[in-house]
Amino acid sequence: MARLFGTDGVRGLANRDLTAPLAMDLSVAAARVLGEQGAFKGHRPVAVVGRDPRASGEFLEAAVVAGLASAGVDVLRLGVLPTPAVAHLTHALDADLGVMLSASHNPAPDNGIKFFDRSGYKLPDELEDRVEARLGDAWEPPTGAGVGRVREAHGAVEQYVAHLLTTVPVSLDGLRVVVDCANGASSDVAPEALRRAGAEVITIGTAPDGLNINSGCGSTHLEALQKAVREHGADAGIANDGDADRCLAVTAGGEVVDGDQIMAILALDLREAGALAADTVVATVMSNLGFKLAMREAGITVVETAVGDRYVLEAMKEGGFGFGGEQSGHVIMLDHATTGDGVLTGLHLLAAMVRRGRPLDELAKVMTRLPQVLVNVRDVDKDRAKTSPELAAAVAAAEADLGDTGRVLIRPSGTEPMVRVMVEAASETQAQSVAEHLAGVVRTVLG
Repeated sequence: MARLFGTDGVRGLANRDLTAPLAMDLSVAAARVLGEQGAFKGHRPVAVVGRDPRASGEFLEAAVVAGLASAGVDVLRLGVLPTPAVAHLTHALDADLGVMLSASHNPAPDNGIKFFDRSGYKLPDELEDRVEARLGDAWEPPTGAGVGRVREAHGAVEQYVAHLLTTVPVSLDGLRVVVDCANGASSDVAPEALRRAGAEVITIGTAPDGLNINSGCGSTHLEALQKAVREHGADAGIANDGDADRCLAVTAGGEVVDGDQIMAILALDLREAGALAADTVVATVMSNLGFKLAMREAGITVVETAVGDRYVLEAMKEGGFGFGGEQSGHVIMLDHATTGDGVLTGLHLLAAMVRRGRPLDELAKVMTRLPQVLVNVRDVDKDRAKTSPELAAAVAAAEADLGDTGRVLIRPSGTEPMVRVMVEAASETQAQSVAEHLAGVVRTVLG
């Protein structure tokens, strides 16, 4: 059977793949596994639970809270908050476990569940496997005073915003910014943090109704932000995804600034401030070759990992590095956060503009993006993507044709039933042609 946990927790169609009984069972299993390894020794365990504003988050939150309390864990309900806020507050509130209900950038019908340890880090694969293995096990639940109690965590938004503001090195006074919160978890937090940092803020995508999250807005649909930035004469636009662990940006002229460019800008800014540990950035295999070339020219080392912010974080912790991220906009600033934080990233990107006295379009020129085409091939057997000899032969032939001017990456999605085909080449036409050819091979041999 396929592993239940993907690269970012358990995710699927709410009430079909991710049901209330499954959410409850996962919470019970997580509490039991952590208890067995001694995480609760000597004290009564406490968990914090947050969610994004998806409609399904309401019943899934109730299931998670019920599961934890039935396992003897006291629960603090955080309400609607970004994923990185839940991670931060798990540690800040001295909780033993954090739980976030979100499907990030996925459409509203999907949802997900992820767990954080008491330090605010996602549970490692080994612990997730143990949690999954305990699902459905017989157990003796506590009774009487042994059951968990549930209460609201008041002031969570204020505590998180105050934390964000302590990290911003300069005032954003004088900047006009449009922020698109994807009708998601940052709808209150991001505008508040930007205003209190000194920026003049125009908001879009800040009216969540439970069903409109990521719908035509946010970091996966930048057209509305591009239009608003131009219409309002803003200096920049900042876009989060549904749970606000991602950040993409838009220049005053409406040009997109992707995660690679944001990382390049921030890496140089951090190094100039003497805050880039070992002059190193951790990035994934999906980062554009142009990013790697720009970092090499600047004398900054790039450590490469598999796709997924958890793998970026693992490499950062193992190597003692403080900065890394993904092209998608997951940017991890380990001095301030334990996971990708879109609001934090946006604040620091704007601060770099102020500190260096240059507009965003000029800062983004630090790297030249090579043409990169990504094709998502759905409804195929993604588990065979790494073992198919026919696909391997097609990739080898494509790489031979591209030579040193490009590269090919085929990888199964960690959160959705599809295979991603990425091709970089010297021209957009060549990249598109090779990507479409390989996508056809994927459909044929894995369909």
